Amino acid sequence: MPNYDILAKSPVFRGLNSDQINECLKSIHIQVKSFRKDSLIVHAGEKVNHLLIIQKGSVRGEMLDYSGKVLKIEDIESPRALAGAFLFGKTNAYPVTVTANTDVELLSIPRNEFLQLLQKEKTILLNYLNDISTRTQFLSNKLHFLSFRTIKGKIAHYLLQKSGNNSNTVELNHTQQQLAELFGVTRPSLSRVLGEMQREGLITLERKNIIILEKQMLSHLLDKD
Repeated sequence: MPNYDILAKSPVFRGLNSDQINECLKSIHIQVKSFRKDSLIVHAGEKVNHLLIIQKGSVRGEMLDYSGKVLKIEDIESPRALAGAFLFGKTNAYPVTVTANTDVELLSIPRNEFLQLLQKEKTILLNYLNDISTRTQFLSNKLHFLSFRTIKGKIAHYLLQKSGNNSNTVELNHTQQQLAELFGVTRPSLSRVLGEMQREGLITLERKNIIILEKQMLSHLLDKD
């Protein structure tokens, strides 16, 4: 059954309490679907006919690059929605394959019934528009990131983006294996390039932090890539 307390934290229902969400959903057809860890949830290219909101667990979105290598796009945690920006439009298909990282529960709302919610509840409409705008910006940044051909270019872009204008320290919230998956490379390749950048005096590695020593030189790497 729906977990209204969790759904109240979802970007789609932000600003509504659990009782208000219950009231909104009781007049439409919804389902809660369960998936075991490592189960396939959707294939890339499948039609998006339902809004799926994660009410328990975590999933990952992956795609194949031109060489056939699996590239992880992102992990998606409860209580976010899956492919909300692809629910409407001419090509409303999942852009990535989605697999369960953990045991997962998804709230499924048919597209036509979700459209009724958007027409009835202004808060949900505004939340949905903000959410798909944010997702579109994320995908745009991801495409820009993937445009860098070399591992060194990807690392430079990642560090400059994470550090911003006022810091030279990037705290790593990912393991090297997770970073390698994010960059679409092998872990040994990532370790080798990080070592090269450290020997070149661009960065230094301190436990879970990367200290940028030459920000301008990192910027030059982007121009060369």
